[in-house]
Amino acid sequence: MYVCLCNGVTDKEIKASIKEGATTMRALYKEHNIGSQCGKCCQCAKSILNDELIQIAEAQVQIQVA
Repeated sequence: MYVCLCNGVTDKEIKASIKEGATTMRALYKEHNIGSQCGKCCQCAKSILNDELIQIAEAQVQIQVA
């Protein structure tokens, strides 16, 4: 799904960036220009960022427990 219509950025591209190490909206902005035009994508992008970071943290906890 397109998150940023102005720059043609999809949720898959955002998730890939997060898996490669982007952990802030600033990092997503630098890579994809998220929020540089109308700004309507920021809330959705932030939600994806938070969800992905939670999943990464939970996976790390499971590895440490095992």
